[in-house]
Amino acid sequence: MAAPEGILCSKTNEWVLEDNNIVLIGLTDKIVEQYGDIVFIELPEIDTYFSKDEIFATVESVKGAGEIYMPVSGKIVEVNEQLINSPDIINESPYEAWIVKIQPDDFQNESQDFLEYDDYIEDV
Repeated sequence: MAAPEGILCSKTNEWVLEDNNIVLIGLTDKIVEQYGDIVFIELPEIDTYFSKDEIFATVESVKGAGEIYMPVSGKIVEVNEQLINSPDIINESPYEAWIVKIQPDDFQNESQDFLEYDDYIEDV
């Protein structure tokens, strides 16, 4: 599955998509495949601030639990509430099943380490 155009990936397996100073964040297909079927996700609260690399959510899957790291510093402006009752949406379509939207502090500087999708698939 190829990621949509413009998506960047972190080395901790989150994808980001910046649009008009709002950043959507989700899990890459590569990590979703490693987790197996995701059965639960704990989402953060709106208006919560997270620093880059801070744990902002957790997932549980048939293979265990995992932590999701904030790829850029910022404040949560929206959470994908569909995931509360249907976390399996992430399994079916990781690049449409965003987890949170944030208002980043400094996306340009903090996104320097991100990889284009094709490079991410080869390097991580």
